[in-house]
Amino acid sequence: MVSIVHLIGVLLTVALLLALSWLAGRNVKDEHTFTTGGRAGSWMVCGALLGTLAGGQSTIGTAQLAFCYGMSAWWFTIGAGLGSLVLGLFYTGPLRRSGCTTLLEVVSREYGRKAETIGSILFLIGIFISIMSQVLSSSAMIGSLFGMTTVWASITGAVLIMLMVLYGGIRSAGVAGIVKLILLYLCSIIAGIVVWHVAGGWSGLRDGVDTIYHSPALAQFNDLTDIESIHHRYGSPFARGAFKDLGGCLSLVLGVVCTQSYAQCIWSAASTAKARRGALLCSLFMPIIGAACTLVGIYMRGHYVTADELKALQAASESLPAGIGVIENSAQAFPAFILGHMPAWLGGLMLGTMLINILGCGSGLSLGAATILVRDVYGNFKRRMGMTSSPLSPLAQTRLSIIGILTAAVIATFIFKSSFINDLGFLSLGLRAAAILLPLSFALWYPGRFKSSIILLSMPVGVAAMLLANAASLPGDAVYYGLAVSLAILLITGKKNAEKA
Repeated sequence: MVSIVHLIGVLLTVALLLALSWLAGRNVKDEHTFTTGGRAGSWMVCGALLGTLAGGQSTIGTAQLAFCYGMSAWWFTIGAGLGSLVLGLFYTGPLRRSGCTTLLEVVSREYGRKAETIGSILFLIGIFISIMSQVLSSSAMIGSLFGMTTVWASITGAVLIMLMVLYGGIRSAGVAGIVKLILLYLCSIIAGIVVWHVAGGWSGLRDGVDTIYHSPALAQFNDLTDIESIHHRYGSPFARGAFKDLGGCLSLVLGVVCTQSYAQCIWSAASTAKARRGALLCSLFMPIIGAACTLVGIYMRGHYVTADELKALQAASESLPAGIGVIENSAQAFPAFILGHMPAWLGGLMLGTMLINILGCGSGLSLGAATILVRDVYGNFKRRMGMTSSPLSPLAQTRLSIIGILTAAVIATFIFKSSFINDLGFLSLGLRAAAILLPLSFALWYPGRFKSSIILLSMPVGVAAMLLANAASLPGDAVYYGLAVSLAILLITGKKNAEKA
């Protein structure tokens, strides 16, 4: 139950981060500093990356997925960590040497403005889905804390995200990220220790899950038939199938490389070495956060049912077992754990930290999307129309774009409010990879290899293949199909052109 101590802790923690964002943003005088941050050190880069990666998907979404599928939920943060590793080791140097400020500018220099325009539109679709998942996470958190309706909770979350980034840009994300790095690790370690202690280790966690599924109605509701299926779902790292879980991890790895928000963290560094160290530090921290959130989700599965599961029990004339709580939906697993199993003062700090993580991630993604919208989409439009100036400064354009993007995200959350938060994350990052991974990589390492017309064909067709695979629920993760189709077009068409030449 939410107490006044919880609310005070949340408000004080959020106020602290907003104050840091404002202080960092006071020196932002131009659009370049707003979007690339100037001369950040390794920890600032790590903080900015972590602040964007460790949002609602990595915390609330991971606990939610663990509540339903156990250890396989860990793949989201493992993939995010591996993505930071790949970004640091293989892409940091080429990106910084390119002299560009957006990923699509890299593509444009090699394949022309049309490739940049198409990539911008496809890229924004993926980022928008991820922003939407952050608004969903913030809505669930704010609604449970303050008793708001879904509409007002979503609006409040979007407004807070705007405040996080509007007056600080990447600087505010980095400073806030360092604070979050400290708070998040304290909260994650404490949560993991408490779960491990209260449950009595892994055997206790498994026993709790076994006990909850003694109910035939509950087991049937979740498509579990026997004890072996229960143990496989919650103890196996491939509960949803190795092809699918590894595909989700691949979406994270490649999506991190292809996301403007993360690239901006790399460009914000004072040097290539500092950018690389920042990315490598982030790669170490992410899986630890995911491990703690996964343990929390499994523990909550053994002690709580959702409102829909309660209805299934009542329909089967089964009563709720003693000591078992009820949460509205699986996304509330982590907040409910904090409210029910932590001292109020500590719970307030933890809830505030989680809310900050969501807001920081949303702000970083919104900043990246706005940068692409202003520089790539609107910039190309002005060039085609022969416009040499704009009534608004680039900084004002970026800030207005952020407001528009978040307003649209609030509207979209009402359509996808029943979706798994992490599944939206997998789809979002996979779409970014299907859109520009291959064009970006070839532009950086193998310039001159493919004609612009081939790239222009592979980008939208790859994204379309991924969306169709996702809609058709084909085996594994949809990213396999998107990348396979894009690569096939490049190899087959490129080979034919080479033979003709």
